[in-house]
This record gives sequence, structure tokens and C-alpha cells, in this order.
Amino acid sequence: MISVDLALLLRGAGLRWHPASGDRFAVIQPEMAGEVFTISEMTIEAHHYPTGTILGFNGTTEWALDSVAQEDAVWLPREDQMRELLGGTFRSLARSTDGTYQVLVERPGHPEQVFTADSAEEAYADALLSLVTAAVERVG
Repeated sequence: MISVDLALLLRGAGLRWHPASGDRFAVIQPEMAGEVFTISEMTIEAHHYPTGTILGFNGTTEWALDSVAQEDAVWLPREDQMRELLGGTFRSLARSTDGTYQVLVERPGHPEQVFTADSAEEAYADALLSLVTAAVERVG
């Protein structure tokens, strides 16, 4: 799983989250540090309103938490979700002889780029951060 700090960088770069069942997230409050939640229709459900998305905690008696606004949570995308977001730029994932992971991406008109990290998830996140940042720069 990627770190909350890396997830915040992705969000800050412009990665948008549309909460769905199976998504993992963290609540950005000091007293919730280290807690990871998973959206499930059984316990945590995304409620979409014109004013924004609320993540509702259904039937949780042990927490004094009924809901949290989406902007107070940060998405912790899974490896498969990041690979899907990389889309056609994704070329490969490999494990190096030193135990690190390398994600190879290629954007049209640009040379291939390799992103290396200690975990596959972190390598995917670094590649995705680069892709999102480049897309925002291109639009902006």
C-alpha cells in the first residue's frame, strides 16, 4: 500500500477520486493516523450529494464517527487501480536484482521513463504522479 504522504502528493497533483466499493482511504486527522478504511456497502458507503461526497460509516458502534467528507479523506489506490490509470503509457513492471521494483512508462512523443521504488505500489504511484503532473502542466 502506498503511504498517505504519497497519496496526498497524487491528490495535490490533480488525481481525482470517485469513491467506489473496494477503495481504501485514510482520514486526514492526527487522531486517525495509521488507520486505513475500505469502502464496502456493508460498512462504509459513498453517498453522493450535489454539495459533495460523504463517506458514511454504517453500523460502526465502536467509532464515534458517522461520516467524513471526501475532502477530509485521501484515496490509497491499489496497484491494479494505478496500473489502469496509467493506461496506454504503462509498458512493464519488473523486479530488479536489488529487490526494488521498476515501472516503465512511455508517453507519446517522450522517451520511456523508469520509476524505481521499494514496492510495486510505490513505483506505480511515482509513475502515476509523473503522468498526472505532466497532464496538468499540458492543460494549464
